[in-house]
Amino acid sequence: MRLASVEGINGLTIGRLAAELGVSKSGLYAHFGSKEKLQRETIEAAREVIEREVATPGMAASPGLERLEATTEAFFSYVERRVFPGGCFFANLLAEVDAQPGPLQREIRADYDGWRGFLVEILDDAEQLGQLVGGADPQQLAFEVDAALEYANFMYILRRDAEQLDRGRVAIRDLIARIRKG
Repeated sequence: MRLASVEGINGLTIGRLAAELGVSKSGLYAHFGSKEKLQRETIEAAREVIEREVATPGMAASPGLERLEATTEAFFSYVERRVFPGGCFFANLLAEVDAQPGPLQREIRADYDGWRGFLVEILDDAEQLGQLVGGADPQQLAFEVDAALEYANFMYILRRDAEQLDRGRVAIRDLIARIRKG
C-alpha cells in the first residue's frame, strides 16, 4: 500500500514489490499469482486502513455536524501522519485511473460513490436533526467537503507543508459555520 501510494497502482508489480521487500519474485508470485490479484488485495487492504483511520473515528462522534467535524479531522490527521507516504491512497488511485475505463475504474468509482454517500448521509442526519440552515443541499455540501479534503491532501503532498492541511481545516470550519443553524 505504501509503495502504491507513491508509485501508483499500475506501478505495483510482483517484481517491484519483491525488489522493495528484498524477497524473491517467485515467492510473491506463489502468494499472489498475478499482478491483478496483488493490486486488488492492495486496494482491499487500503480500504481497511481508511475505514480504521477515518470512518471509524468519525462514526464515534454524535450524528450530524459533530460527526462531520470528526470525520474531516480524522481525514486530515490520516494525511498529516503520513499513514501512506503519498497522501490519501484513494485520491491518488482516482487520479491514476480516472481516464482509464475498465474494471479498476468502475471499482474506484464505486468506492468514491460510497465515500460521497457517507458524507451525504452525515449531512442528511444533520438536516434531520435541525442543524442546517434552510435550503442547505446535502449533496452539494458533500461535494464541497470532499473538494476541500482532496485539495488539501494534494497540496500537502506537493508542498510538504502542513499549512496546506490547516487551510483545508479552515475551509471545512468556514463551510460548517455557513450551514450551521443558529
